[in-house]
Amino acid sequence: MRMWNVNTDVMCNKHLLGEHVEMHMFTGSINKGINMQGYLDKGLVEIHNINKRHKELVKEMKKRGMIHNSPLNFICNNEIGYVDSIYNLQELNYRCEECRRLQNVSN
Repeated sequence: MRMWNVNTDVMCNKHLLGEHVEMHMFTGSINKGINMQGYLDKGLVEIHNINKRHKELVKEMKKRGMIHNSPLNFICNNEIGYVDSIYNLQELNYRCEECRRLQNVSN
């Protein structure tokens, strides 16, 4: 699981939908009391931004004509975690030809 935390318009559908599912997986794990320390240590999630990020992902999904039926209401009042968006953008470009193409189109 990971929060890419990059501009949603430079993500392919696969990565967009994948991150959306993972926001639900993070909240489910947190609500079950599962320890998130490993994800925090590796810079894979900003727990305080899960709800905000979910909304960004849903907005992009709808913009692309996708249907969204999985609301998320998660609240974290403490700033917990940090995700390096610049590194993640580079990682997406390395991993995914479609994400790389979308980034080139947006520049």
